[in-house]
Amino acid sequence: MDPWVERYMEGMKLYGQQDYAAAAAKYAEALELAPDNTEVLHALAAANMHGGELDEAIKVANRIVELDPNDHLVHTTLSMIYVRKEDIDAAEAEQAKARMKAWKQELKDNPDAPPPDEDGMKVIQ
Repeated sequence: MDPWVERYMEGMKLYGQQDYAAAAAKYAEALELAPDNTEVLHALAAANMHGGELDEAIKVANRIVELDPNDHLVHTTLSMIYVRKEDIDAAEAEQAKARMKAWKQELKDNPDAPPPDEDGMKVIQ
């Protein structure tokens, strides 16, 4: 098993135990070995969010956007982070990005897919 995978899996175990700070530390170790791994970055953003490190979670999530501009899930994560920061306008803007990117991805498989319903998804607090 690759060393970064070992650290990632250790982080996942800690995350499952709700030890978010320790999980984030393991994910950071994994990123030292695989710095552009978006799977690890997603996990680190989630651990930071759940651990209350919201600004760090935003920083990590924005790194995912830089690495993979088509990743729609990162915008859902950003939306959840902004809800926790009580910045509903930013949360709704990120959720709209998530819907649009997901629709664009769906269009590749289904060219007749209808556009996302702008009123169909509201941020729930």
